[in-house]
Amino acid sequence: MKYVLVTGGVVSGLGKGVTASSIGVVLKACGLRVTSIKIDPYLNTDAGTMSPFEHGEVFVLDDGGEVDLDLGNYERFLDVKLTRDNNITTGKIYQFVIDKERRGDYLGKTVQVVPHITDAIQEWIERVAMIPVDGKEGPADVCVIELGGTIGDIESMPFIEALCQFSYRVGPGNFCLVHVSLVPVLNVVGEQKTKPTQHSVRGLRGLGLTPNILACRSVKPLVENVKEKLSKFCHVPAANIVTLYDVTNIWRIPLLLMDQKAHEAILRRLDLLGIAGEPKLDEWVSRAEICDTLHEPVRIAMVGKYTGLPDSYLSVLKALLHASIACHQKLVVDWVPASDLEDTTEKEAPNLYEKAWSLLKGADGILVPGGFGDRGVQGKILAAKYARENNIPFLGICLGMQIAVIEFARSILNMQDANSTEFERDTTSPCVIFMPEGSKTHMGGTMRLGLRRTFFHVTDCKSAKLYGNVNYVDERHRHRYEVNPDMIMELERAGLAFVGKDETGRRMEILELPLHPYFVGVQFHPEFKSRPGKPSAPFLVERIQCLAPIFDARTQIFVEHEQINGWMNLINYNLQ
Repeated sequence: MKYVLVTGGVVSGLGKGVTASSIGVVLKACGLRVTSIKIDPYLNTDAGTMSPFEHGEVFVLDDGGEVDLDLGNYERFLDVKLTRDNNITTGKIYQFVIDKERRGDYLGKTVQVVPHITDAIQEWIERVAMIPVDGKEGPADVCVIELGGTIGDIESMPFIEALCQFSYRVGPGNFCLVHVSLVPVLNVVGEQKTKPTQHSVRGLRGLGLTPNILACRSVKPLVENVKEKLSKFCHVPAANIVTLYDVTNIWRIPLLLMDQKAHEAILRRLDLLGIAGEPKLDEWVSRAEICDTLHEPVRIAMVGKYTGLPDSYLSVLKALLHASIACHQKLVVDWVPASDLEDTTEKEAPNLYEKAWSLLKGADGILVPGGFGDRGVQGKILAAKYARENNIPFLGICLGMQIAVIEFARSILNMQDANSTEFERDTTSPCVIFMPEGSKTHMGGTMRLGLRRTFFHVTDCKSAKLYGNVNYVDERHRHRYEVNPDMIMELERAGLAFVGKDETGRRMEILELPLHPYFVGVQFHPEFKSRPGKPSAPFLVERIQCLAPIFDARTQIFVEHEQINGWMNLINYNLQ
């Protein structure tokens, strides 16, 4: 097994995750099999209980692992299926070691960071690196490891020490260190400054790790004399210094690495030059060029709670991007804070209220993503109501689906008290209830998580057609509330169709409004399985046959329309 370690210096947020993913893409394009590991130095055992404001979105894997969002990057870029063990945290390692100590596995020895914690880290890496993630048998050729945080962080020290020992143990021909650093340009002097990177590399070398390749983040490509200076002071060959400068879209990052022959430097270090071939990235080149040439805009209103931090909805954004590229449309996301749509905002901050409603009414499609907590719920309900009454394409994910049910019950069934017990425990019309098997005392890992099967109970529906007229789909879940099965009959009699259910038939998974152009809610998170070349079905709607006419709310007539493009395509259908 060969290992590539990606570290970061100077500041956080340089894009280590995208860099690690892009390295994997280029190596995979050379004909190698690649797997990935993300190390997060925080004490949480997983990312499940952390607020999106703290750490961005929580990415969910097939096995139910709640992990760092960078594993989403790995899965999307490499088209692999990772496991919860591919995300290592300090909490996991310490829990593993303490459990062994309690069992008496250390035979009375004093348990210490060195060697017990460091040994556990190395054993974990070696074990997980051997797990195939690409659907083939046997281990991968290369494991790309990303160390979270920044060099010098106190919480990273056990991992740094473990990786120092690991690099020595596996040998130089099996270990390559790529250090991602910042080369800023000060406006006053207008030149690229190397000192931050010099200090970062010096700190890294002082901890026992020597970088083999420097990946320098900058606004523009590095000039030659800057490369020479970095080479001299950082002890890295100039040929092994690559620039990750600002590009027009994320698909160009692997191409940057390929153009600067970063793969050759890595393969040379890992003694793989005679085994790997030349990288073939034609698909990535085509995708990057298409993304740059898109000009027909499609506006999607993202109505959520964490709109101030786009990383909170990273996978949803990527799924929309995958779909927009496939449809050759330029994605424009309008962030609409859900609470700004509410009546209280109209009184307290009328400017924000008017702006939010202006964005919502100007959108081609409305998306309400998942979330927790009651802040902004009324605004999300208003957004769903607007989409339903005005024939605007709507997609509700997880909480977004539950919101659609609540809105329908209030507006159509006149259940003014309709609500979720998450927001109002004693509501007399509980449309959404706590799952019977859920835990009310523990939060971490107690939700309905991971890959679950959804069966189509109505085959002649939009959702089934989007998925290719299959009988069932397997999608990833993350929720602890569900639509109340005791209210399904009443809701369906009023016109709400629950077309997808779980194997018991009592858990609602997909809802539709049959006479609406595209009004769909899903309890699962389809964004987690979206890939650049394989967009998720609810985001990318292929041409489907529509058996029911579309009601044009603006002209009050029924229009026979044989084919519906739906979601990304339907938003272009002119209802005027």
